[in-house]
Amino acid sequence: MIVQELVFYAFSLVAVLAAGMVISVRNPVYAVLFLVLTFFSAAAIWILLEAEFLAIVLVLVYVGAVMVLFLFVVMMLDVNIDPLKEGFIRYLPVALLVAATMATELLMVILSKGRFGADAFPVPAPHPAGYSNTRALGELLYTNYLLPFEVAGVILLVAIIAAIALSLRHRPGVRKQDPAKQVRARRDESVRLVKMKSEKPQGG
Repeated sequence: MIVQELVFYAFSLVAVLAAGMVISVRNPVYAVLFLVLTFFSAAAIWILLEAEFLAIVLVLVYVGAVMVLFLFVVMMLDVNIDPLKEGFIRYLPVALLVAATMATELLMVILSKGRFGADAFPVPAPHPAGYSNTRALGELLYTNYLLPFEVAGVILLVAIIAAIALSLRHRPGVRKQDPAKQVRARRDESVRLVKMKSEKPQGG
């Protein structure tokens, strides 16, 4: 049990330090890489809590897809971060106040258990050999939480449609495809047959 607690504290420390580097490092590429390290540390903590499915999904979806997309966008846009840091000192007192408030709330929750140890972070009971947390998560998600799951899906669909509608711009002078017009295209409109008389090669 002591080894498990040491591993938990080690990954937690790495996650906190990496998260701090995400918001403090100057290079955006390094910030994305530190965010990847934060996700890996969180996935390791989930594995300690016997939530292997969530850990694998976190690595595959966020690290394998979202973070790679963020990295390519940051590298391609070449964002100028100097204007973004002009008001850093001005808002630093407010940021420190918010951070201190959040830290105080977390400490109050942790210390309310009595002591910072096994009682504060109870170890889950061991499961039988044939137990599958993926199946248990699916049964719980599609039975007890079916309505919130469907509502969340509808909200995400509306958000996707709204993002597409807001970002859609019709710029004049730019060629674009019209799928409906392409489907209605006929051969007579696309191909023209030209009849030409055959010619003899010169000197033949």
